Amino acid sequence: MMQIGIDSFVETVTGTNRPEGELGVQRVRELLEEVELADRVGLDVYGIGEHHREEYIASSPAILLAAAAARTKNIRLTSAVTVLSSDDPVRVFQDFATVDLISAGRAEIVVGRGSFIESYPLFGYDLQHYDELFAEKLDLLLKLREETRVQWEGKHRPSLTGQGVWPRPAQDVLPIRLGVGGTPASFVRAGILGLPLTVAIIGGEPHRFRPMIDLYRQAGLRAGHAPETLDVAIHGIGFVADTTEQAADDLWPYLSMAFTRIGRERGWPPTTRAAYDAQRSEQGAYFIGDPETVAKKMRYVDEVLGGVSRITLMLSGGPLPHAKMLRTIEMLGTQVRPLVNG
Repeated sequence: MMQIGIDSFVETVTGTNRPEGELGVQRVRELLEEVELADRVGLDVYGIGEHHREEYIASSPAILLAAAAARTKNIRLTSAVTVLSSDDPVRVFQDFATVDLISAGRAEIVVGRGSFIESYPLFGYDLQHYDELFAEKLDLLLKLREETRVQWEGKHRPSLTGQGVWPRPAQDVLPIRLGVGGTPASFVRAGILGLPLTVAIIGGEPHRFRPMIDLYRQAGLRAGHAPETLDVAIHGIGFVADTTEQAADDLWPYLSMAFTRIGRERGWPPTTRAAYDAQRSEQGAYFIGDPETVAKKMRYVDEVLGGVSRITLMLSGGPLPHAKMLRTIEMLGTQVRPLVNG
């Protein structure tokens, strides 16, 4: 059974005359309605990704997930991702252990280095240590998961000399996944550590990620990990509507706005409708269409990547009308998920 879920950066509207706090109150209320609906219609997981930018209000995923935990019953709640390099692993563990207690054992953490860099200067970290920070802090986080009192020494964080770290989670082992983009070394690291993998595929052709996923599995087997523990999940961009044309037309204005804004910062050309439509093709990265089209794309990705356990879709909520978000969530749970797993 493939798990189907949603990822959100809790995007909100910018550039209006409304107070930011007022907009934030509305967006958080909508977010919680979205998570509650996802739970009711049988989706498996809801992820919130950490960002420190004007257009997103998810700088603290654990707090939002805790609020969702108190209002849901079955859905798993995860970060997507936690930027571990610029955070304190002790606090990350404590926050998600608390979410796990509130949710009675439904919390997960997806950790990564982040695709945006705002958190590094915000919290006083040097980007020259980009990978070193992540490796060191991941090492500590994994020790905290295994032991209540940790002896640990590092370079970028004060050492621990046996201090106790509480609370402990409801689950025997708090799930930690490694979120990666397109860097082969990150795939190998996840395999060596035996950590489940979440691969962000937001462009290109999914089948091109197969060699790196194979690297992950090979590294894990060489390190002595059982094949069934080398689990692969996919984070992608998607949207569902009654017809494929409606889904494409509904999402396009909001996705193009977001990608053009990010591209302007990074020196990319503006995104075009032709490029967008290419990504909706049979071999493209986007899961956009009617329920049958989206389910077919999920089965295709599962096949070409050698088996995936989970696909979570970034729906670009916030600027997108809330009613359309609720409709696509409903269809994901009541129509797409049964088609994929039927």
